[in-house]
Amino acid sequence: MEREQLADFLRRRREAIRPAEVGIADGPRRRTRGLRREEVAMLAGMSVDYVVRLEQGRSSQPSAQLLVALARALRLSDDERDHLFHLAGHRPPPADGTARLARAGLVRMLDLLGGTPAAVMSDLGEMLAQNRASLLLMSDHTGFRGDRRYMIHRWFTEPEARAFCPPEDRELNGRRLVADLRAAAGRRAGDPTVAGLVERLEAASAEFRALWTEHEVAVRRADRKTLLHPRVGRLLLDCETLVTPDQGQQLLVLTPADAETRERMELLRVLGSEEFSTGTAQRDGR
Repeated sequence: MEREQLADFLRRRREAIRPAEVGIADGPRRRTRGLRREEVAMLAGMSVDYVVRLEQGRSSQPSAQLLVALARALRLSDDERDHLFHLAGHRPPPADGTARLARAGLVRMLDLLGGTPAAVMSDLGEMLAQNRASLLLMSDHTGFRGDRRYMIHRWFTEPEARAFCPPEDRELNGRRLVADLRAAAGRRAGDPTVAGLVERLEAASAEFRALWTEHEVAVRRADRKTLLHPRVGRLLLDCETLVTPDQGQQLLVLTPADAETRERMELLRVLGSEEFSTGTAQRDGR
């Protein structure tokens, strides 16, 4: 671990980011160049004290998980992220692991979309990053581990994973998930990650086995779907999927398809803002 180089790199990357790039208001009284340390800590989900120690070269070796969080918070490019891992004494994630880190450009697009729900997903259906509007709409799906991080695995092995989908749409949604995985398996022929996922799904779900044998292939692009939200009810959403050139990651953007859904999503935004304000006041002791 190269503590001094790591400290210098983190400090310079923090100072190079404009607050607006990560959705933070840049007020007229702001004197700090780039982000404040507490803002990096908030974005990365770690303590301010640890960020300070990292930048002063006094920290213990950060884990790979912390490095991933820092890379996302600082909007590092793929090369910068690998450099961060090297400085911290870790090997950069292998090819499959790298694909599980949202591309810096896509993360910036999440910030720019603001109040529009958007998320970055891998080609296997793992949620890699979400903006705040997406968190309000579908909760946080980035923290799953093992096979649970794949939406298709939860769909076929956990009944509660289907709660957001109306009963009349569940058969079609399952077919679409399988057809999308079949397309990914074709692109990534010989990839043990994909082969292992398919093998474990076949062992766990008779429904998946039956759909997999039908060999339907379809990549999700644009779609209209109904989502059952526990707080604001039924939402009709247009889903637009933008795919990276290597087809390894997707930017999913969700917009209301009718006026009623637009009103309900606005209500959800207001409810979320009120909860955030209340939570902040409680933490501040007010």
